[in-house]
Amino acid sequence: MATKPETVDYLKAQLAGVGDFRIKAMFGEYALYLDEKLVALICDDRLFVKKTKFGDATLGEGHDCPPYPGAKPSLLIPEDKVADAEWLCSFVKTSASELAPSNRKQ
Repeated sequence: MATKPETVDYLKAQLAGVGDFRIKAMFGEYALYLDEKLVALICDDRLFVKKTKFGDATLGEGHDCPPYPGAKPSLLIPEDKVADAEWLCSFVKTSASELAPSNRKQ
């Protein structure tokens, strides 16, 4: 099931305060970049943030989930957390700060 454009629009609105981000369409799903770092994937209308020490500590157990079959586990962000724009922006910013810059041409 591909992500609906409405989901992407909603996430763009929720992340408006996060800074310099962009969302790129990829194979019916989407990749979220913050400061040119790949931070998250949007798959099947759900947000998956790359795993970091901060993310694991913040969300705790039970949030590891691959965004698609065969993918490395990411952190599935619960819907109530996605709905809290302030929390979501803070979580994404802090997670991005722990990630290395992307080395792929985007």
